[in-house]
Amino acid sequence: MPRINWTREELILTFNLYLKIPFGKFHHGNKDVIELASLINRTPSAIAMRLSNFASVDPYHQERGISGLRGGIAQVQPIWDEFNENKEELIFESEKILANLQDTSIEKKYNSILDGTENLHGETKIREVKTRINQNVFRQIVLANYSRKCAVTGFNNSNFLIASHITPWSVDKQNRLNPQNGILLNNLHDKAFENGFIAINKNYEILICSEFLNSKDSFIQNYFASYHNKKINLPIRFLPDNSLLEKHLEERFLR
Repeated sequence: MPRINWTREELILTFNLYLKIPFGKFHHGNKDVIELASLINRTPSAIAMRLSNFASVDPYHQERGISGLRGGIAQVQPIWDEFNENKEELIFESEKILANLQDTSIEKKYNSILDGTENLHGETKIREVKTRINQNVFRQIVLANYSRKCAVTGFNNSNFLIASHITPWSVDKQNRLNPQNGILLNNLHDKAFENGFIAINKNYEILICSEFLNSKDSFIQNYFASYHNKKINLPIRFLPDNSLLEKHLEERFLR
């Protein structure tokens, strides 16, 4: 007899995967779906079905008129609501559960990004570990959302791509892990966006500051001015939040 009721841990892990893979890859043949199915002793088809349930409660897909599989909404809606209310805690919890099922600790799994935290203690260490791991997950989410391509140029080498925050991590706690607060940019345009040399308006058009538009430098003309008023490469799921884009435009853009 197949199991009917999913545990909260299983649903959290499936939601973790939902955030990390593109909408078009919610199928039973996806290697990530197969891996999760093996970890929680479910079938790949069952995981794919739950991913589609999460799509049903995703406001982005609702606005597009995509209903997904609605039969399991009652089970997945509380997880989505919990994510909206406390993204940092839910994502970190899901990563701890995942590490445990993979027979490791979260510290060992993410040792490459936790260098230096071994010298910290107590709440300071917990806070720093959580921050680094959540930032890493945020990057995975933004990479998947933009199909690993820079939103401005389309450049697709992940080694040079940054999961940029529209509103900085240190400024807006509520939106730190909000996928709609993320834009995938290459190193150069990330720095330019952070410092107000470029902006993106509510129509998702790239704006270049007047200093760069008027520059005679061929590099600036090629890599900045040529993109003025062009639309970004739109993400496949989480569109940039218009209110956050407008705030960046008003407060940071050099015009």
